[in-house]
Amino acid sequence: MRSPSKASSQSSRSSQEQTPDKHVDIEKDAIYRDEAPSRPGSIGSGVAGPSSTKTVLRFPPGDPENPYNWSAWKKAAAVFCVISTVLNSTMGSSLPSGASAQLAAYFGVHSQLELVLPTSIFLVGYVFGPLVFGPLSEHYGRKGVMCACLFTLALFTMACALAPTWAALIAFRFVCGACGSCPIAVVGGICADIYSDPTSRGRSMAVFMAATCFGPLVGPIISGYTAPISWRWPFWIALILAGITFVLLCLIPETYGPVLLKRRARRLRKQSGGKDDVWAQIELEESSWRHIFTVVLMRPLRMIVFEPLVLFTCIYTALIYAMLYMFFQAYPIIYEGIYNFTPGQTGLALIPIGIGSSIACGMYLYYDKLLARARARDAPWSRSVEMRRLPLGCVAGPFIVAGLFWAGWTASASIHWLAPVSAGVSFGIGFLLVFMSLINMLVDAYDVFAASALAAASTFRSLFGAVLPFATTPMYERLGVAWACSLLGFLTLAMCVIPFAFVRYGELMRRKSRFCRYLEEKRREEEEERARGREEERGGECADGESRGARDRGDDVV
Repeated sequence: MRSPSKASSQSSRSSQEQTPDKHVDIEKDAIYRDEAPSRPGSIGSGVAGPSSTKTVLRFPPGDPENPYNWSAWKKAAAVFCVISTVLNSTMGSSLPSGASAQLAAYFGVHSQLELVLPTSIFLVGYVFGPLVFGPLSEHYGRKGVMCACLFTLALFTMACALAPTWAALIAFRFVCGACGSCPIAVVGGICADIYSDPTSRGRSMAVFMAATCFGPLVGPIISGYTAPISWRWPFWIALILAGITFVLLCLIPETYGPVLLKRRARRLRKQSGGKDDVWAQIELEESSWRHIFTVVLMRPLRMIVFEPLVLFTCIYTALIYAMLYMFFQAYPIIYEGIYNFTPGQTGLALIPIGIGSSIACGMYLYYDKLLARARARDAPWSRSVEMRRLPLGCVAGPFIVAGLFWAGWTASASIHWLAPVSAGVSFGIGFLLVFMSLINMLVDAYDVFAASALAAASTFRSLFGAVLPFATTPMYERLGVAWACSLLGFLTLAMCVIPFAFVRYGELMRRKSRFCRYLEEKRREEEEERARGREEERGGECADGESRGARDRGDDVV
């Protein structure tokens, strides 16, 4: 007679084979959580193979190797290390923007469109990198992919500093962008790996998104003040920071639960000499190159096409992300052209955007407390999944629109430079609130597929960030500063409806989402399996109690 766990596993597999959605069927076959089926003496759940029964390994409750059970300090250290890689990458993206004059003089480049290339080609790398590294991190683990990419980023940053020709510099920058995109795609998944509750995960994601905002603001400041010494110096500084970050990254352990279970299963099989038929779920998945290409690597693209939550998040975040990189071309037009700033001073004019981002972090934490209080008193609005993140996205749009109109219509020689510079605070607030609300929503909605969802969003916004800066100089020259900023403001105003639509129709979108339905089904199956395990454990305890009672009375125990 089959045990309940084996029967349920077999029935689960048979039901999956009948599911019409083949793409989701061949995604992951289990959602990993802190608890395993609590049937006494079991390692995991039985899975019927073609000719034998395999024991699928899961983390038992309280397992110290499960990243969910790490200490608070260990989790914070891991987040700090991976956030450092994000800062390193995003800072590198904007690094050449403050060295345009020196690069033009050294390489003999005089076209303004060509001078945009060192920044834009980096973002082209951002377009392709996440499509590979996000899904691969869900197949091979986070740490190995991150370390390989950061090492390659450091190597090609050194190549940029030593570039002999303009073409070589552009090629090296593309490789830097492709490898530098890895943290952008993977760090959100790492936050989901180590924080099981949405509150802690949301706070770690807020720090992650702040890093994606602060990094590009630091690059022009570094290059603006070091490029006059030599255009190579900004790259040498980036190389030093990459080396320090690489050492930190090597010190943190792997965070991806399925890979940790695979290592444990292999260790158990080795210790038993192959006698124990113990496997991790990820080992039972197909691992052919055809599967990796058609399923794993294509997952972000399928999400963009078939998941409205992902698609519209991509569109909104792509537009405002592109605006940030357009500012690297627009700020010299405004502040060097109107106010006679130096390149270093123009870089400093970006600081208010960082100040606004810091304010946005405070707003996020304050809303987090309001939500916790509302849940404590069981307020009806707090039960909605959409209300967990999206209200901040609803208020973000007006801040961006106000900042753009403010900057555009105060940038005049007759008005003090502090007026348009201060508009960056409003833009920074809205910029980070959009990212924190919508990106956190993707992580919550897609769980173990979060890295693929973030890879889709990163690819989309990087494409916009790479292309739109080429239009910046022509747009500002033809329309003027005021109307160019106003055009961006009107585009953002049209995007403001997206978070409100998510609040209204988000639940319907999740019900129709193939990925979300699959995740919900797996959660329900695991909950049922855990409930059966608890019932079996209680039954065993009752039987043990009766046996002890019989022994105490001197009865024979058969």
